[in-house]
Amino acid sequence: MKKITTYEMAMCGIMAALMCIAGPLSVPIGPIPVTLTNLVIYFALAVIGTRLTLVSYVIYLLLGAAGLPVFSGFAGGLAKLSGPTGGYLVGFILMILIGGVIYERSARKPVIGGAGMFLGLAAAYVFGTAWFVYQMEVGVGYALTVCVWPFVPFDLVKIVLGILVGSAVRKAVLRSGYAMNRE
Repeated sequence: MKKITTYEMAMCGIMAALMCIAGPLSVPIGPIPVTLTNLVIYFALAVIGTRLTLVSYVIYLLLGAAGLPVFSGFAGGLAKLSGPTGGYLVGFILMILIGGVIYERSARKPVIGGAGMFLGLAAAYVFGTAWFVYQMEVGVGYALTVCVWPFVPFDLVKIVLGILVGSAVRKAVLRSGYAMNRE
């Protein structure tokens, strides 16, 4: 296992803090609100990579599970995490792993990386929707109608913004000389 540097710890803390700030901001459009959590995840993947984004996201989940109001609608606690919409929060781990690996293996090419992030998002949708169907005892068609289809356009925009802004920030940080690049 690689040792984590001070720079990496700081970046994980910054990204976890951004998730805690963006996560509660939501627009309810049904049982699943539109949040900015996954925008920060895409941004983090572009800036710090898969491993550190995963660490940041786990920190965010643990803070929320401990009761801090970092989830959508300023909610927190195990009830939110294990409730009907918690599957999407857990599914974001798949999104990070799939999307991040494809993005990094593509040498951070925006189109291929964006497609990878969308595949990761699709995995999160599948996991979250299955969780929702089980918890709410509803049909898959209904769950897709309220939990997936309304979010696809928003999520595509978030992927593009996350990659564009994240790539620019990553380049600036690397040019500054503050980052200890391990690649």
